[in-house]
Formats: sequence, C-alpha cells, structure tokens
Amino acid sequence: MPTASGIAHSLGWLGEEFGRDGLRVEALQDKPRAMRAHHNEHDLPGLFREGGNIPALATKAKGAPTRVIGLTWIDEWQAVLVRPETGPIAPAQLGGLRVALPAWRETRGSSIARGMSLAGIKGALGIAGLTLEDVTFVDVALAPASEDSAFNLDNMWSGIEALAAGTVDAVYVKGASAVDAAKRAGVVVGIDLDGYPSRHTRVNNGTPRPITVSQDLLDDHFDLVVRFLEQTLRAADWAVHNLPAVRAILQTETHAGAAGVEAAYRNNFHRSLHPDLSDERIALLRRQANFLWLHGFLEHDVDVDAWIDPRPLAAAIERRAQNRAA
Repeated sequence: MPTASGIAHSLGWLGEEFGRDGLRVEALQDKPRAMRAHHNEHDLPGLFREGGNIPALATKAKGAPTRVIGLTWIDEWQAVLVRPETGPIAPAQLGGLRVALPAWRETRGSSIARGMSLAGIKGALGIAGLTLEDVTFVDVALAPASEDSAFNLDNMWSGIEALAAGTVDAVYVKGASAVDAAKRAGVVVGIDLDGYPSRHTRVNNGTPRPITVSQDLLDDHFDLVVRFLEQTLRAADWAVHNLPAVRAILQTETHAGAAGVEAAYRNNFHRSLHPDLSDERIALLRRQANFLWLHGFLEHDVDVDAWIDPRPLAAAIERRAQNRAA
C-alpha cells in the first residue's frame, strides 16, 4: 500500500534517523509469516504501524494499549467486478445479485478480506439507496495463508475465481494486486467506487488508515515517535515531486506490476500521503469502527476519540516546519 512511512523506510530515511541512536529499523512485511502476525496483533512495544484499520480496531477492542497518532486517506482502486457480459453496471443494478463474501479467518481482526468486501458492497449499494439486505451474499473460501506475502496478496480476493466460474455475480476488490488478478481472470469493473465524490462510499479498511503505536512507546520514548512522524512528513513532501519513483516503490510493496500500480493509484494520490488528524478523517474512522462493531468484527466497541493522541503529530509538524525554514 502507498504510505509515507513506507516510502521513508524504502528511501533509508528512517534507518538513518534512528541509526544515530543505535536502533535498527526493519519492515514486518519483509519478515517470516510468524513475525508478520505482529502487524495484526500490535504486540511489539517498538512497533510503528501504518496499516488497515480492521486489525487496528480489532486489537484495540481486545484491550491492546495502542494510540492513534495519525490518519491517512489514500484512494486505491476500490471496485466491484462483474463478468464482461454483465458490466459495467449502475449501483442500483447490484440489487438481487449474488455477491462474494470471503470466509472468516482465525480471528475477527485477521478477517480483513471479509470486512473489506462487506464494507465495499455496502458503500456501492448506498449510492443507490440500497442496503446489504438487497443482495445475496455467497461465502467463498480463502486460500491458505502462505509464507510468501506476494502469494497472499494475489489470492486475497478468492471471489474473483468464483465470479469467473459463475458462482457469484459480483465481487468487491481493492488495490494493485486486484487489478492484476482481474485481468488474469478476464473479469471487468462493474462499479468504480473511486469515481463517486462522497468519501462515505469508500470508507473501508484502508480509508482512513491509522498510524498507531503502543502507549508505552509514547510514554517512554515520545521523541522517537515525533521523529518517526517527522520523517514520514518529509517522505510525503518528497512524494509530491517524485511520482515515477513512488510508483517504483509501490511495485515492490504491493507485489504488482507497473500497469497494476498505475491503474490502482490515480488522481494525484502522491500529493496526499501526509498524515493528519482532521475532524473529517476522525469522523470517517468513527464511522468504520461503528460498522465493524455492528457486523461482528470487534469484540467491544471502540471510543475512537479517546484512542487518538494528537501531541506527537503536532510536534512533528512544528519540527518539520522549523527544519524547512532553517
């Protein structure tokens, strides 16, 4: 996924920043599967996590002492796919169709594909004033999780196979890997959710995307958190003027080809990678938290406002401004 923190890591800026303290910075996505699981559980005290909100909210709902220190919003090709003979379609035409719903995984927070599909279809139906009750959901099995993260991304949207086989009529997808998978399966875009102006249509796992840290990290190493955010802001500034290089980084991060990345990340996305804690983004995260609680993805409801600590980002913005003025 495109994140300023990921870009800062790819450019070596986080390594340089923390190397001065004798600290090594590594990306969990480059680690074996057992280590990557910490991305969902957020049980490493030194973890800076910029990722989907489903695992972040599910972990918080279980009592994990995490805090949100920033929110990003990056549109990344959210679409409803159909067979070529069906689409494109208007959102109202979803009514009565059979829609793929990925199976639950071992935990609520790891059932990311299911949560995204449900929210994505809800958003598409809402454009036409329809509800989830206006479609028939069909459970589709997930591919077993692999040590190979590229394999996991390629097989995340198992509903594409069901769509091509005629078992379902529509499937929600998002991201560059889904672009490539749709082309391989010969299915097409029925509804391009990015084409609709209301962000409520696209509230989902990655929109908005929280940056979280543990409370202990904030309490014991506040300056490290500020420095992480400062390098993230620096990378977001850099991305504004370096679109080809950003796309090259994304090919590595998303395990997708150049065409998939270009199709998934459009509309000057590279100009809006900066984290903030605006009222709008907080309200959208609150909307997502309520949706996940209603549909069984959280063990308890989450007080989103109490979850947020605005101090590190405010300090990082001030420090970044001072450095740019110097």
